[in-house]
Amino acid sequence: MQIRAIFVHTVRYSTLALCAVGVLASLAWMAAFGRGWGVWLLFAVSAALLALGVHDLVQVRHAILRNYPILGHMRFALEFIRPEIRQYFIEGDVEAGEPFTRAQRTVVYQRAKGVPDVRPFGTRLDVGASGYEWINHSLQTTHIDSHDFRIWIGGEPGVPREGVSPCTQPYNASVFNISAMSFGALSANAILALNLGAKLDGFAHDTGEGGISRYHREHGGDLIWEIGSGYFGCRNDDGSFSEERFARQAADPQVKMIEIKISQGAKPGHGGMLPGAKVTPEIAAARGIPVGQDCVSPSAHSAFSTPIELMHFIERLRRLSGGKPVGFKLCIGHIWEWFGIVKAMLETDITPDYIVVDGAEGGTGAAPIEFADHMGAPVQEGLNLVSNTLIGVNLRHRIKIGAAGKVINSFDLARMFALGADWCNSGRGFMMALGCIQAQVCHTGHCPTGITTQDPLRERALVVADKAPRVAQYHANTLHALKELLQAAGLMHPDQLYTHHIVRRIDATRVRLLSAMMPTMRFGAILDDLEHQHNIYRLYWPLADAHSFAPHPPTAEDLAASPGIRPTIAGRPASAVQIAEELTRKRRPTPAPVSHLVPEQAKTFRSPPGSPSQVPPDWIRSGNDLLAAGAIPGEREAEESVGAASDKDS
Repeated sequence: MQIRAIFVHTVRYSTLALCAVGVLASLAWMAAFGRGWGVWLLFAVSAALLALGVHDLVQVRHAILRNYPILGHMRFALEFIRPEIRQYFIEGDVEAGEPFTRAQRTVVYQRAKGVPDVRPFGTRLDVGASGYEWINHSLQTTHIDSHDFRIWIGGEPGVPREGVSPCTQPYNASVFNISAMSFGALSANAILALNLGAKLDGFAHDTGEGGISRYHREHGGDLIWEIGSGYFGCRNDDGSFSEERFARQAADPQVKMIEIKISQGAKPGHGGMLPGAKVTPEIAAARGIPVGQDCVSPSAHSAFSTPIELMHFIERLRRLSGGKPVGFKLCIGHIWEWFGIVKAMLETDITPDYIVVDGAEGGTGAAPIEFADHMGAPVQEGLNLVSNTLIGVNLRHRIKIGAAGKVINSFDLARMFALGADWCNSGRGFMMALGCIQAQVCHTGHCPTGITTQDPLRERALVVADKAPRVAQYHANTLHALKELLQAAGLMHPDQLYTHHIVRRIDATRVRLLSAMMPTMRFGAILDDLEHQHNIYRLYWPLADAHSFAPHPPTAEDLAASPGIRPTIAGRPASAVQIAEELTRKRRPTPAPVSHLVPEQAKTFRSPPGSPSQVPPDWIRSGNDLLAAGAIPGEREAEESVGAASDKDS
């Protein structure tokens, strides 16, 4: 043991001792033989390291440095470069990356540079793994002339509604656009390159909630102006919403749509603050705030506090903007809040022109760890719920749906379209097109590629003239790949994709069509047939209130009078007295809410051929028996071949 202790102590302080020896030896050499440059170099290096070692011994912040002076710094150096070491030397091509695999990043780089993205020798994916997905192809392929798929947003069909400002300037949007990323989070050169790329290939660039900067305007690319709770670019001095400033900004022909940010996937329900030291004159000008003062973005809006007020705010922005499309972005949280918004649409007859569903897996900047990992619904569940709800209340034809959340390649686009999206947004995909290497230091200001920094020297590395064409090429080549997928599936446009086109492996021996796992709701089913819908709707729809984001617990009499949510006792409908007794016994005002989302799925206002008019009987349960999230009904577990399932569900 004594020998081991001596050895350990020798290793711990050996570097410090060698530095001391180096200093003494160099001094002795200079005294005996004179001063040469080599001796001076040895002395300088040894003295510097010796000083560092002495500092390590006396400092109290890091125990590892006190025990391992000088040598302990290797731990911090290796920790600092760990992401790069893993990314370049350890991580496999299809191994789960953080958050994107090397294969995903590579396809973005290839398409952005315009180099071939073909792969020899077959797929590297495990086609037998649970969760593997593919698109069923057709023996009757199609030919599509152009990959420039577009949709109209705003100007929904129908009779003009009295007292409601119509959308008179609908926008012909690409089905693939740049997600919201603010100037300040991104560098000036990154904004310039993204907007010029959008201009070159004809798609939209979302400004993020940080306002419209001069860099957004320089190249004239189409803008979606996002307005968050800070009302940057359209705020009064006290931080409240300013009609005058909004109207002035919205009148710019470059602004094609207005987007109210209710919540974002990266950190839903979380506000933010930009320290005054980071509020430069350029950022202050874009946001309409004083230079050098802390900039607070509240967690909630001050312009509205109820679903009804949100609808009137949408109508107000549409009127002030001269009839441009107005919508909102949200990450699904409490289901009754979303249902309350839909009820407000029905009550006021005011609808947004579009809704962007932001998945919890999104996030281009930085967020608290718990928010990034455990807050908000993923995009698939959120998209299911939003699209199906709008179909169930006969509003889907009036509202377009966008989706965002780890959309990188054409299959990601196809899956979103099948799940109900009309178009998709991508943030990190376009960041990688600019050259992002996923160093994951966005929040530090030390971005190695000059994208997420305000450091002029780092920003200088991003050359706009070189990167803007890459943004355009990534967009064009991704849509070209989507066109080829559609042709192989026998389709002509992304709006023809439905859940029955996507197949998902359940386990080693079973696969299911996505339409079997996420059935389509019938038009108006929530309004006229709530009793036979999934329990998500049967439970939460009655709780929703158009006049409040808080749930409205039904009374025992409400439960007894509502067949859609009425519990049963011994297989028979419970009476009001029995329900009241049960509620009192359990000491809660309502049946226990589920904490997961399992909404049925719908595509657009057109139902797929042969889709069921209601959920299967085995999905119907009482208010006391709720399905778990993602569960597949046990009575429908029969294995289906891909072909047979396609014939059955298509």
